[in-house]
Amino acid sequence: MDKHLFNVADFLSRPPGFYVVLLLLVGCTILVPMGWTDLVTYILSVAAIIITGVVLIQGYRDTAAIHAKLDEIVLALKETRNDVVGLEHESPDRIRKHVEKIEEEALRLKVASNGAPSGRRQKTPSR
Repeated sequence: MDKHLFNVADFLSRPPGFYVVLLLLVGCTILVPMGWTDLVTYILSVAAIIITGVVLIQGYRDTAAIHAKLDEIVLALKETRNDVVGLEHESPDRIRKHVEKIEEEALRLKVASNGAPSGRRQKTPSR
């Protein structure tokens, strides 16, 4: 079933799928004056649910691919810590705490390299 859902989501997220949805919309618009309002309402409700599912599936796929790529980068760089790999599977509270820890460390490194924390970039002299 997953394969079929991913195929439908892939089709509907591309131009041909968009044209099918537009044709459905035009067809529904033509049926309303003929007194088929209940059918049109049903069709558009089902279409809205399907489109929502498409958005969620595509978002899941994109996010999963980004996480895989970022994990690969973290593992490839010898200087990085590997404790962030798989962090997306943790609880939101644990993720928030880890992000705060990383931001604090980044601020400490910035203070150590610049001498003072600053929200703005330092100006470089013009040549």
